[in-house]
Amino acid sequence: MSAKIGVITFPGTLDDVDAARAVRLAGAEAVSLWHADEDLKNVDAVVVPGGFSYGDYLRTGAISALAPVMRAVIDAAGKGMPVLGICNGFQILTEAGLLPGALTRNKGLHFHCVDTFLTVDNANTAWTTEFESGSKILVPAKHGEGRFQASAETVKQLEEEGRVVFRYTDNFNGSVNDIAGITNETGRVVGLMPHPEHAVETLTGPSTDGLGLFVSAINAITKGA
Repeated sequence: MSAKIGVITFPGTLDDVDAARAVRLAGAEAVSLWHADEDLKNVDAVVVPGGFSYGDYLRTGAISALAPVMRAVIDAAGKGMPVLGICNGFQILTEAGLLPGALTRNKGLHFHCVDTFLTVDNANTAWTTEFESGSKILVPAKHGEGRFQASAETVKQLEEEGRVVFRYTDNFNGSVNDIAGITNETGRVVGLMPHPEHAVETLTGPSTDGLGLFVSAINAITKGA
């Protein structure tokens, strides 16, 4: 039986279809989850995709973090389920308290849409075992509020515990310490601003590097890692 990975749709989500396609190309079954769902339909992992959930009203990700489905995600993450937040999904995970820090307006206050190289800092999370530490992956990034910020104490903790997963090589948005993605204490919850789901086949993306995140999750599920 193949792994089942849920992909959540909120009002305003844009990249759920792309995330589901990435899941399928990686070899898992993609299960659609709606923001009002109160259970996760027996999935093995969850992707919280990008977009502009609830129109980014109040703060990016703030309303979505309170959705019924996120209560189920928080509970499942506490039990070790792999969870990936991409772009707006990363913002939602920080608002939900699953990851520390916040994503603020880009340096210069401009929306950026670029293909960017990321350095893989931590290849031991549930979503990065297909990579080698220090390797670089090419994926698209498209956001206006992706500047990672956190208190000096939190940043120090993330660095000392090896919880920075990806770093920008160009740091176009001004994120502290070039941070593009982080993980929680267990390495099972990962958030990043760039879009691996848009780099899964050469016909539609700049590379196939993003597929490694989804294959890593399948390996974590099937091997019980």
